[in-house]
Amino acid sequence: MENVISIHSLKKTFRDFWLRPTVTAVDGIDFDVGKGEVFGLLGPNGSGKSTTIKLILGLLSPTAGKIEVFGSSPRSLKVKARLGYLPELSHLHPFLTAREAIRYYAGLSGMSSADSARRAAELIEQVGLQGAADRPVGGYSKGMARRVGLAAALVAKPELLVLDEPTSGLDPIGTREVKELVRSLAKDGVTVLMTSHLLGDVADVCDRIVILAKGKVAAQGRLEDLLSRRDATSFTLPGVSQEEAAAAAELLKSRFGRDPEVSHPKISLEQFFLDTVKGGDAKATDAK
Repeated sequence: MENVISIHSLKKTFRDFWLRPTVTAVDGIDFDVGKGEVFGLLGPNGSGKSTTIKLILGLLSPTAGKIEVFGSSPRSLKVKARLGYLPELSHLHPFLTAREAIRYYAGLSGMSSADSARRAAELIEQVGLQGAADRPVGGYSKGMARRVGLAAALVAKPELLVLDEPTSGLDPIGTREVKELVRSLAKDGVTVLMTSHLLGDVADVCDRIVILAKGKVAAQGRLEDLLSRRDATSFTLPGVSQEEAAAAAELLKSRFGRDPEVSHPKISLEQFFLDTVKGGDAKATDAK
């Protein structure tokens, strides 16, 4: 797989006014992100995530090690022209409508007036702002403003999309729509690097992750490999009564000499919520 981001022995040390080292935010990390991959950059506050993102965006220079984006320095203007960025906090002009804001960012990327109008219309539909496109963004909720920020990140059709907390402020329906958009972009060959404290969202969309702790790589790999328990095996058999389940458990206990764990498969809370509100006329569910 062709690598879009390559990071090897990357280190970033911040210094004070007298050039004395104060903190090493990133301390010798290594990972690669392949073309068309959705990659999760995770870690607690202070782990080096934000510094790593700034290094990838070319906003900071490394103290040591190597970082390449599209095979070149991330500070190259040609590299910057191929990526889109959604920051954790989007600072939008409150007096502009969503349509005007998106056209403004399209103009900054070099599009003509006609092309920016066409691209704004496409993105308004893509991020689900059709009903509010001509209202000033100063009156938007946080979730709606987040959609405008996402549209701005996509305006130049980036090959690499960096998303910092992309679902922050969104309701469950909006969250699902953003995750579906991320997966569809990846299918079209866009590489997505995302960071989020909402680990369920990361698990839903990411192919691989890296977890940073104190500036170092604590774990990395495919989610399926990292989350699988190799010391246990589960079986799912639909249509089994409680009596049949108890008999099967006794059979397993007699065969292996250990009590098996018997439970019902669960869906995610997000899926339950979406199923419940779909149509708006579902009967109330009360689990005792």
